[in-house]
Amino acid sequence: MANHKSAIKRNRQNLDRRARNRANSSRMKTVIKAVDAAIAEQSVEQAQAALQAAIPVIQKTALKGTLHKKTASRKVSRLSKRVNRFVAETRSAA
Repeated sequence: MANHKSAIKRNRQNLDRRARNRANSSRMKTVIKAVDAAIAEQSVEQAQAALQAAIPVIQKTALKGTLHKKTASRKVSRLSKRVNRFVAETRSAA
């Protein structure tokens, strides 16, 4: 355990940041799972709506520093590609 006053403060800050980062990561994973669930349900409208809700959450996670900005960009890109492919397959099958 920390003995110096500055080390005690640093430990307290680290715990606060860890809790904040975990909450942001969890929120991001939840919205990504919502997009996957909409695709699994074969619902085009829900998938597109879930994607539109997920993009700002992912970007905000990067803005807060929990995620690197290029990682967030990659996640948005891959998620968008997945939804767009699903929409195209659904429309071509109909």
